[in-house]
Amino acid sequence: QVQLVESGGGLVQAGGSLRLSCAASGRTFSMYTMGWFRQAPGKEREFVAAIRSSGGITYYADSVKGRFTISRDNAKNTVYLQMNSLKPEDTAVYYCAATKTPNVYRSSWYDYWGQGTQVTVSS
Repeated sequence: QVQLVESGGGLVQAGGSLRLSCAASGRTFSMYTMGWFRQAPGKEREFVAAIRSSGGITYYADSVKGRFTISRDNAKNTVYLQMNSLKPEDTAVYYCAATKTPNVYRSSWYDYWGQGTQVTVSS
């Protein structure tokens, strides 16, 4: 069982930055691939980024590539999402999730989810 708690969301102007954190409970955090997803009002949850258990391989949605960076600290049981050059279309609730499966892009493959943190980007 893994419990995930996100933090770091807030209101920021376009062009600004935010750093999201996701703290995980349990001693098996390092065994999981971690992902970030987001869901805007009226839209489906979408993949943002993922990082393999060792941290050596990362994946990004095209819409955030070059602006967002995912990282993890297995010693602290924490995964991060550094978001730069934010745009109003990045406004959403951001969720972190954990999976042991090879598939990182589909939300249905993730076993554990956090409660989400709101990110609002004003124009």
